[in-house]
Amino acid sequence: MWFVVIGTLLAILKFLEIGPFAGLSWLWVLLPFPCAMVWWWWADVSGFTKRREMEKMEAKKVARREKHLQDLGLDIRGRRGK
Repeated sequence: MWFVVIGTLLAILKFLEIGPFAGLSWLWVLLPFPCAMVWWWWADVSGFTKRREMEKMEAKKVARREKHLQDLGLDIRGRRGK
């Protein structure tokens, strides 16, 4: 995602001819976009994206389970310290 943000900012600065970015070649300005494509390809192929998604789902599941136990008055963790 950062590659896309950086590429967009560089493209805007180049288009508006602001500061040192006016003299940059378009090749350098647009380079972050192919980098973003390579990053997303690697993340999908390696399973990085799926692992992160599964970790988020597991954290939501644990939080939901704890909330339901608390709502039922069965908060075992809270009673241990008392």
